[in-house]
Amino acid sequence: MANITTEGRAEFSAKSKEIKAQVDALLKQEKEAVFKMRQSRDGIEYKKLELAELMLKIASLYMSINTYSLKILDTKNNDALNDARKIIYKAIIYMEEVVTNAVDCPFRDLEPTLGKIQATPIEKRFYLVRKLGLAIDLLVDAFGKNSKWEISFVELRARFAAIAKNFIDMKQAAKDYFDPSSKDYDNSVLYVRLIRKLLNKSADEYRAKYEGPSRRIDDMRQAINFLIAARRVAMVLNDSENSEEIRKKALVWKQKMEADQKDGSSK
Repeated sequence: MANITTEGRAEFSAKSKEIKAQVDALLKQEKEAVFKMRQSRDGIEYKKLELAELMLKIASLYMSINTYSLKILDTKNNDALNDARKIIYKAIIYMEEVVTNAVDCPFRDLEPTLGKIQATPIEKRFYLVRKLGLAIDLLVDAFGKNSKWEISFVELRARFAAIAKNFIDMKQAAKDYFDPSSKDYDNSVLYVRLIRKLLNKSADEYRAKYEGPSRRIDDMRQAINFLIAARRVAMVLNDSENSEEIRKKALVWKQKMEADQKDGSSK
């Protein structure tokens, strides 16, 4: 256990107090914004995206408290990290309220929600998605291995993957993906690649969770849902080889799930 000096404790207390004052100011800003949204729903989707970004700023501040705790006291500050975890979930909820949390759905089903944020360019969407992903990665790293939240982070990353997928007009992105002359070419290529990576990772993580501690059939279903979502992306990109690979993989997983249900080895 770290030997905490009186001077170190005082220094950390001062830093922590300063950061918490910033957090309180931003939380007040959120409260005022939510109140205004209740008065008028005009542009509410854009306002929720702004609030999601505000939550990520707050999460960053909470994580900085942990950074100072490690630097000054040589001790992890789990309270600050837990506050950051809760705030990141709030950011996710704000974004889910805009683009839904649907995992396996036709891209046309997302058109009504995407139409409400059509003024948000793909560059801005990609930036916000990367910002959320970075916040999650920093949080997971800060908690470290064998954290009590380790299993719940599978769900956190999965919700992030679904948001990332639902936040983009995939049909338009697929066109820009193959058009180097498009102004959105670079962002579309990088964004779509990220989505494919996230969907496959969540599928694998839910499968590992099922095979490990949970044995819950819902986890296996989610794993398959994320595979199918990844296949939809492959199909819209006309990547028939990857689409067929995923189809076969999903079929094997489904057969495994049904066999486990039959022999009672799943819950």
